[in-house]
Amino acid sequence: MRILLLEDEDIAAEHLLNILKKARPEWEYLGVIHSVKEGLKWFNDNDPPDLVFSDIQLRDGLSFDIFKKAHIRSPIIFTTAFDHYAIRAFEVTSVDYLLKPIREEKVLEALSKIENLGKLASKEGGGIDVDQLVSILNSRSDQYKSRFLVKGPNKIVSIKADQIAYFQSRNKLTYLVNHDGSRFPVDYSLEELEGLLDPKDFFRVNRAYFIRIDSAQEIKPYFKGRLLIHLKPDPLEEVILSNEKSAQFKGWLDQ
Repeated sequence: MRILLLEDEDIAAEHLLNILKKARPEWEYLGVIHSVKEGLKWFNDNDPPDLVFSDIQLRDGLSFDIFKKAHIRSPIIFTTAFDHYAIRAFEVTSVDYLLKPIREEKVLEALSKIENLGKLASKEGGGIDVDQLVSILNSRSDQYKSRFLVKGPNKIVSIKADQIAYFQSRNKLTYLVNHDGSRFPVDYSLEELEGLLDPKDFFRVNRAYFIRIDSAQEIKPYFKGRLLIHLKPDPLEEVILSNEKSAQFKGWLDQ
């Protein structure tokens, strides 16, 4: 069985691959695709895999663009941080999904489900209606979190989304940082926040920062095509955006 991963986070890809190789060591793992551009080239140059595991947000756009342009018929298991409302989209379009952070038992359940349905034996009917899937996902625009409850000194504080400058991940903890520089721990990973925050307002710039659009005060060229982002308030460390995400980031800022 030939398996392909579409995932722009190396740690997430390694975690999923470790689970899969432990569960199905006899399968052939074709590698990890990090971007839409890379994915389109791969499907143009290679025979289709028997099964695809795909994140939605890749380095330069949405994986849906690959499925639409390459007309992929392989069965797909989406890996996603979207909340349960959005998961209805995957159920309606008859594809499977794994919620991030991915747990081993859920991977095993998904594999058993697909194997029992016989989808790995044939790619007939394996394609998805990308337009329908995107339409259902877009219908959740009013379901993003508008406020967060956080613990302040001797009280619980409600912080509106437009008061947030960015989320910062440090030492396996996630902090909400206000425009005034106040920091509060929150019970979400950055991966989970990807399904809770409106992508028109928030952007995941790297493994450590998820920023609101008005917190990026200045952007400067950095080494090897990367960008240096100056945030307000100043996090007192460099915030670097990869070359692969720079075009998407600039488009987000210019919306």
